[in-house]
Amino acid sequence: MPGGPASAASAPGYRASRTLPLRVELTRQLGRRRTLVMGAILAALPFVLLVAFAVGGEPDGPDGRVTLMDTATASGANFAAVGLFVSAGFLLVIPVALFCGDTVASEASWSSLRYLLAAPVPRNRLLASKLAVGLGLSLAAMVLLPLVALAVGTAAYGWGPLALPTGGSLDPGTAAQRLVVAVAYLFVSQLVTAGLAFWLSTKTDAPLGAVGGAVGLTIVGNVLDAVTALGHWRDFLPAHWQFAWADALQPRPEWSGMIQGAAISVTYALVLFALAFRGFARKDVVS
Repeated sequence: MPGGPASAASAPGYRASRTLPLRVELTRQLGRRRTLVMGAILAALPFVLLVAFAVGGEPDGPDGRVTLMDTATASGANFAAVGLFVSAGFLLVIPVALFCGDTVASEASWSSLRYLLAAPVPRNRLLASKLAVGLGLSLAAMVLLPLVALAVGTAAYGWGPLALPTGGSLDPGTAAQRLVVAVAYLFVSQLVTAGLAFWLSTKTDAPLGAVGGAVGLTIVGNVLDAVTALGHWRDFLPAHWQFAWADALQPRPEWSGMIQGAAISVTYALVLFALAFRGFARKDVVS
């Protein structure tokens, strides 16, 4: 884009590092309706689960087997863990895809992207600010759900140890630490979706296309993981490790699955983020 940051470098007082501060971008994104709606949906889910358990009674596993879902009403910590379990496969994918996929494409759809670059904001600076805010909001969404679930579950079922499906329990302090580990792993495992959404956001002027494309490809990964005929090839699918966080909810946590899942997710994400920056640096921005 002619007349951009290069020509502005000689302007008195111009510093590329001061353009599009994170606080400005964060304020803009926090004030958007889709952010507020997504936050409300995530905060409402624990209440929906609470009503479901109140109406349906105590959960009961098939064939007498005890699962994490069966322990939902044992304590607030159990209720929070179940909230993560029911949302990890799909619901938590949506805010990540939304916050990372809508960010650049929405500017293009509003025809404001070229004006941001003419401000002038360096392209890498613009992408870095938008990616940082998108990832920050995604992390906030993943923290919001278990926090509300913990508060709702504690009010309904009391503050107590985390009952384990395999037997035994974790004291409340240890349970809180393990839930933090679970949320951290969930965030890292969703970096693939964030990378897909962000890359697509730099390729299209349609926010829905970027968000829907990331969600769709994530679903395809889940479908492929269900194809047992793929054998060990499934180990290279991020979806194969999406529930590895449950290994933290053991008397002695197992780290191997989480380490492998995190390594695969980060690797894919770094490649996708690099493609987004590389492609956007060469893109002819006309909207």
